[in-house]
Amino acid sequence: MYENNFPNKRYKHTLAFLQKHISTSESILDLGVENPFSDIMKSKGYEVNNTSGEDLDVDFTTVTQSDAQVVTAFEIFEHLVAPFNVLKEIKAQKLVASIPLRLWFASAYKSKNDPWDRHYHEFEDWQFDWLLEKAGWTIKDSAKWSNPTKKIGIRPLFRYFTPRYYIVYAER
Repeated sequence: MYENNFPNKRYKHTLAFLQKHISTSESILDLGVENPFSDIMKSKGYEVNNTSGEDLDVDFTTVTQSDAQVVTAFEIFEHLVAPFNVLKEIKAQKLVASIPLRLWFASAYKSKNDPWDRHYHEFEDWQFDWLLEKAGWTIKDSAKWSNPTKKIGIRPLFRYFTPRYYIVYAER
């Protein structure tokens, strides 16, 4: 997916936020298939299991059968048609989740090659907060950061100061 072009800034912010709230002694279920960031979490001492690529809009088996203390979901919920459903099914008492924020100057992301790599939702922060609250979560901390690109133009300029990513730590 990244073709040797890893989102280093996003990974750095995500790892720092995770380490702020989650101990390496707590087991993690990471929603989504194993990926470079789940490997980073493991290299930092976290016990991480991933879902297997099942459609989390309709198949909650892994989520309901997990005894992990924490669920992480990094850039997953924007791909689901109904993220509320899987959020309600999580048994863990802690959640760390991040999403790309909706950008007013760009349309929603859609891969031309991969039907799973599409954004059904691009949330504003208040929408994601509301979704989590409706699903029974209480947000304890959050952060945002921008994602500048090395391109020239109006949209790349906006990316320097417009937050692109939003991360939350929530508890039941």
